[in-house]
Amino acid sequence: MDNQFKDFTHKFVAVLNKKIPAGNLMNALGHMSVGLSASYPDMSEMRFDKYLDKDGGAHNSISDNPFIILQADNSNKIRTLRNSLIEKGIHFTDFTSTMTVGTYIEQQQRTKETPEVELEYYGVCIFGEISQVNELTKKFSLWRS
Repeated sequence: MDNQFKDFTHKFVAVLNKKIPAGNLMNALGHMSVGLSASYPDMSEMRFDKYLDKDGGAHNSISDNPFIILQADNSNKIRTLRNSLIEKGIHFTDFTSTMTVGTYIEQQQRTKETPEVELEYYGVCIFGEISQVNELTKKFSLWRS
């Protein structure tokens, strides 16, 4: 790894619903992380780098930004956070129970047919400027398994 990245200005934060089983949350976190990275408008802010081991083997595409996992008591807390993220224009992805059943097409249809207030949120994954993200997520505690 080169040392071009010294000052952190952005961070990743995932807020996960502690009522959802761990295996389901790991799946949701994977999907949210990939979706967030794929849709972010300025990839240079995510600061991807490769790490080289002593043997010269490359370990690619690791972000140099902090990635913190927090827990929410329930879906409604994630919904409230999501609404704040929209209001502040902070980039995020989310994952709901409608995204877990059937094919991709069926998941899209089920989500389309479900009013937002009825969606059960598994989590939200955020990437943004540290002070803004910290302010919006300060009510959540670190993930505890």
